[in-house]
Amino acid sequence: MSYETDDEKVEAIKAWWKENGVAVVMGIAIGLGAIVGWRYWGDYRDSVAAQGSMVFDQVLANAATGQTEAVVTQVRMLSDDFSSTPYAALGALVEAKALYESGQAEAAMAALTEVIANPPEPAMAHIAALRLARIQVAEGQLDAAAKTLAEYGTSPEFAGDFAAVRGDIAAAREDTVAAREAYEQALAEGTGFSQLIRLKLDNLPAAG
Repeated sequence: MSYETDDEKVEAIKAWWKENGVAVVMGIAIGLGAIVGWRYWGDYRDSVAAQGSMVFDQVLANAATGQTEAVVTQVRMLSDDFSSTPYAALGALVEAKALYESGQAEAAMAALTEVIANPPEPAMAHIAALRLARIQVAEGQLDAAAKTLAEYGTSPEFAGDFAAVRGDIAAAREDTVAAREAYEQALAEGTGFSQLIRLKLDNLPAAG
């Protein structure tokens, strides 16, 4: 299955957890042995997941209305009280976007770095790394962005998106050949920003 943007991939992870999270927890509980304990544990985890989902919905609502301070507070709640669910990492992704849009680039990068270090699911680390690299490029931190891609930009599912960022790094370094190659790879692999990549590709200086 493919997704147009990394935001859709985040939503897919959230949907997967809502559908399968309880089953996963029950599978763990079965290993504990006692049927009564298993049922109690499953009910407890289900309750925690439901509460985490409600807080995450509030995070989304506040992010949509530009209430960055409220977003930060609620994401801290997710981290403190619902760290066993994916909502803590999902909240951090939303928080990073809200922070960056409010001019707090360093705080945004710190939030993404935390997700990369403690992802609830491997794909989440790749999404966070992709967003971190984009911010690093935007902030002129080209070496840091290249390092982020070298460490985390190996997932085939995100190949096109990471290639696009490599193209941005090369273009910023005025390496037209490398930028063209990376942008063409991004289009070939597939990316949710194909029109933007084509525009960047068309705007590159002609090969000398």
